[in-house]
Amino acid sequence: MNLTGLKKNLPYLNNQKQGLIETQSDEVSIKRQCELIGLPRSSYYYQPAKESPLNLELMRIIDETYTERPFYGVPRITHTLMQMGYPVGHKRIARLMKLMRLQGVCPKRNLSKPDSKNQKFPYLLRGLKIDRPNMVWSVDITYIRLRTGFVYLVAIIDWFSRYVLS
Repeated sequence: MNLTGLKKNLPYLNNQKQGLIETQSDEVSIKRQCELIGLPRSSYYYQPAKESPLNLELMRIIDETYTERPFYGVPRITHTLMQMGYPVGHKRIARLMKLMRLQGVCPKRNLSKPDSKNQKFPYLLRGLKIDRPNMVWSVDITYIRLRTGFVYLVAIIDWFSRYVLS
């Protein structure tokens, strides 16, 4: 293993630097390899913490509440959970909703004005007669709540036959 050319300011993220470490190396210790690539040993040995069972339960309740009332934002969901007897604050609920990628549905400012920086793409299927299978496909992505977390469901649909391909 040739580590002479490596410097501490490698343009990698810590998780990319972890892949550079050779654990079975007899020549250079893990401590020295971490020093050479500028990775703190605590980052090398770090195991990310999982969400607590209480947070998973709160996420389930947040998802149910949001499904019933998608216009509820962080303050209303926090208030709802506090009425249910959970000792939560708005910062925790905001973090969990951000983790779940949920946001209260409400009118935003100036949505009717197009941004001049955005490129406008034409609708390519206008005027196209779809008259045979495998001519046009469509994709839909959604998530499904489970007891232990969430999973994503991806469906690929043929527009002509309305058949789910995958």
